[in-house]
Amino acid sequence: MTHATAQAIYFYDRHPMSGEIIKAKLRAARGHLKDVKPEELWPHDQDHYGGIAATDALALAASIGPGTAVADFCAGLGGTVRYLAHRYGADVTGIELTPSRIAAAQELIALVGLQDRARVRQGNVMDAPLPGASMEVVVSQEALCHVPDRRATLAEAYRILRDGGRLAMTDWIANTPLSAKDAQLMWDGMAIQPLETLSSYGDIAKEAGFRVQSATDLTDEWGPILEQRLAMYQRLREEARQAGTPMGHDAFHESYIRFVELILRRDLGGIRLVAVK
Repeated sequence: MTHATAQAIYFYDRHPMSGEIIKAKLRAARGHLKDVKPEELWPHDQDHYGGIAATDALALAASIGPGTAVADFCAGLGGTVRYLAHRYGADVTGIELTPSRIAAAQELIALVGLQDRARVRQGNVMDAPLPGASMEVVVSQEALCHVPDRRATLAEAYRILRDGGRLAMTDWIANTPLSAKDAQLMWDGMAIQPLETLSSYGDIAKEAGFRVQSATDLTDEWGPILEQRLAMYQRLREEARQAGTPMGHDAFHESYIRFVELILRRDLGGIRLVAVK
């Protein structure tokens, strides 16, 4: 296991949003876990900036519909996998690195009865465990910031897509170079690799063979969203403590506070990239 892999798994094993927290919220809301409908998870399992509206924007950009074969790179707890499968009728395969999150994602998929068209598999997106030309769409949301080789990752996205297939993703970007201190804080707290810029992401996609349709700067949109998420994580930390589940290591909270500051200053930001094979 590489140092980068170990650091990412360490981070996500201690992330304040977990399968146990999601189930605890469901029990609190409905008293039991019988006959849970997929949409009942949406208030609790959408671990990306902007929630389902952000996923809808990717689905629209990538023309996802009934039966569309979709791969979700760095699928986490499978929130996007389940949402696209249920809301759009897509057939979705998530690729995820962290064993604890794969197990939680599969449990939640089974809980809402989506096993026929949703799954999360163990794998590294730099060497995706999917056949060539097997997918129509690759999505990813705020996750490739953890991946050390994005050239290899987008090359893998290109490989597994059929001709005319679409890449639709969001991720962090650096609008200005991070100081060494901030870069170390982001690595220690959130396993963040050196970041791309708005232009370099487009260049990497083109090098992989894609035709870039749009590269949208989300920095201003993310500011208020991330302030709200910081407050949410602070609540989750307390809920995790009360539930006796992992609270997230202290470096995460320190780094996330600084991350929000950097977003509001526009030193860091976000991108929505849409490209076609």
